Amino acid sequence: MQGAIFDMDGLLFDSEAIFQSVWREKAEELGRTLDKDFVRRICGSSGADTRAVVREYYGVSDPDAFIGEVNKRVHEIEETCLPMKKGCVEILTGLKAAGYKLAVASASSMEMIERNLEFNGITELFDELVSTAQVKRGKPAPDVFLYAAERIGFAPEECYVFEDSLNGIRAGCAAGMRAVMIPDQVQPTEEIRAMCWGVFPDLSEALAAILGQEESV
Repeated sequence: MQGAIFDMDGLLFDSEAIFQSVWREKAEELGRTLDKDFVRRICGSSGADTRAVVREYYGVSDPDAFIGEVNKRVHEIEETCLPMKKGCVEILTGLKAAGYKLAVASASSMEMIERNLEFNGITELFDELVSTAQVKRGKPAPDVFLYAAERIGFAPEECYVFEDSLNGIRAGCAAGMRAVMIPDQVQPTEEIRAMCWGVFPDLSEALAAILGQEESV
């Protein structure tokens, strides 16, 4: 294995919790209720999938504008506080030292990706940054991960992909990569767990498992 591709929201940063807080605030403003399936469906989604979920739950006629309002509020919060997830720097520096090339592949915009990495001072640890805005289909389609693998110069089967969402794991597996799940807002189903190379409580434990496997080869 030579490549490591990381989702961003909810995986590197505790930003998914911020998103969910804002989604709930917007629902309350409209007198709407978000059921237990909302988080599962919205996490890791992008493009047409996100718009469909927003139409269903919020009843808005212009989902793109509504999503823009949510993103704007999230950005405002993240400009003052964006905690990194446990083991974030450890896994990035550990894999880098082991010779891996690293990429971010996120449903967020490139502007947001760049800003969040810069805010936490970890931009230089990545070889490539990729947004779903650069590909035809968002997750659970594999496009963004395949493009990220291409950018770092490795075949999909030579890459780990790290995700916190069900759609992200589906996308990584569809790309032919080793999928590693670090659950955040959503726990893996038995189906998803079976698709994963490993499921770990944090990135530190994922790193230990990967380096441990390499040492045993």
